[in-house]
Amino acid sequence: MSISLLLYTFTRPVTQLQDSEEGMEMVNSSTKVRICLEMKGHRLITIGPDDTVETAIRKLVDNKIGAMPVCDRQGNLIGIVSERDLLKECSQRAKRISKTPVKDVMTKDVVIGIMDDDLDYVMDIMTQKGIRHLPIMDGPTLKGMVSIRDAVDIQLEKSKGEVRFLNTYISGGYH
Repeated sequence: MSISLLLYTFTRPVTQLQDSEEGMEMVNSSTKVRICLEMKGHRLITIGPDDTVETAIRKLVDNKIGAMPVCDRQGNLIGIVSERDLLKECSQRAKRISKTPVKDVMTKDVVIGIMDDDLDYVMDIMTQKGIRHLPIMDGPTLKGMVSIRDAVDIQLEKSKGEVRFLNTYISGGYH
């Protein structure tokens, strides 16, 4: 079985205001993937390549998730199976889902992120590649999954904080 892990790494700083002795100054700030994983927790649901499509569907539904990393017995990432993969299989061969192994329907060319990727960058990659779930690696170790929703939620909270800060600054709250 061949697998390709497609790693895209790049950091792009975000500019924001910070209070300093000389007054307000612009600083570079970016939210890393590791922060996202810490906020959502490190609970990771995986599936094996020889588990059935039926089992994969059950795990996704029971855990209210949209994708799972496919890992071999040693815990190595070998693919990813998503709702789309499973729906495609169900539409083509509905009666065989209790016998079809996950390895036959998983995505083998897996786009991955790393713990120090910027969330902005991860969101760009997910948008460009048309994916909603990204396995996060730390070297050869699978550390978690980030969904586009996870990234959007964190960016929204960050933006709310920046708006509060700017409103306070504009209204004269910082001198």
